[in-house]
Amino acid sequence: MKTVTFFNNKGGVGKTTMVYNIAWMLSEMGKRVIIMDLDPQSNLSALFLDPERLDEILLDETESLTVLDAITPITEGNGYSGAHIEKINENIGLVVGNLSLSTFEDKLSDAWLKCLDGDIYSFKIISIFHTIIQDVCEQWKADLVLVDVGPNLGAINRAVLVSTSHIVIPVGSDLFSLQGVKNLGTTLKKWQGGWGLRASKNPKPEKIIIPHQAMKAIGYVVMQYTAKESRPVKSYLKWANRIPKIYEQFVLDREKEENVQVEDDPNCIGLLKHYRSLAPMSMEARKPIFLLKPADGAIGAHVYAVRRSYEDFEKLTLTLLKLIQIKGVPKEG
Repeated sequence: MKTVTFFNNKGGVGKTTMVYNIAWMLSEMGKRVIIMDLDPQSNLSALFLDPERLDEILLDETESLTVLDAITPITEGNGYSGAHIEKINENIGLVVGNLSLSTFEDKLSDAWLKCLDGDIYSFKIISIFHTIIQDVCEQWKADLVLVDVGPNLGAINRAVLVSTSHIVIPVGSDLFSLQGVKNLGTTLKKWQGGWGLRASKNPKPEKIIIPHQAMKAIGYVVMQYTAKESRPVKSYLKWANRIPKIYEQFVLDREKEENVQVEDDPNCIGLLKHYRSLAPMSMEARKPIFLLKPADGAIGAHVYAVRRSYEDFEKLTLTLLKLIQIKGVPKEG
């Protein structure tokens, strides 16, 4: 199963909004997709669900409707009992996030250490996200899974990443985003090596199914790109054009001999502009920015911006599908 996790150590770059819009573009292309909200802040779930339904899911103690409800039975020593998929439309299924997921951090840290001793229970704990992914994909008959995680290098994200086949790094054009790319590249190598060592100590490989994913970084997306506008160009490009070398060195672990502009870098899989007033309009209408209509407030200059956003997300999504080797849809004409 192709699992794409969107991850950077620096928050606030628009990652969750991007995942939301990519999911809708995949739906437009006829792809069946599972969205897993594994950021304890659960902002992605809040984008997909109206407040009343979100309250109902989070406050209903009689049903198991969030990702934490799927995890809890295993942490209590019981067997896995399945995960709920919230239907958004015919193509999009959501595994709803939960703020209390952060309480699972200590158990994952402890299990990571005990896997070195071949502890069976610990392997089940570390593999829980892999178990959920396999389950929901089978339920939904999904073409791929998109995963949103928080901007940290903690035990939850480590367990998610070892269950991930592909990683996309959203990055802003600023010093802290570049530092986030450095941190992520260094940490990914450590996690890959650490899980490889632990996987070799699985005491019952024929019975305990653990992830053996590539955890492969396939590129980065530059967020809030403004190079075509006049005022912020110089300050923006000062940092944006440093991304290719930083990514090559710290994520791909190789030196880039020549300086490459971000727009020409093959590792840059997308340039997403700052869509300004379209973003809050999208949240209000509860639909992706590229499907906004005049009835939603998209009038005048917004009509052109909506059309351009469709082109941007279509291009990004097709590139993503190509990189993970899933056939996209041919363009008409």
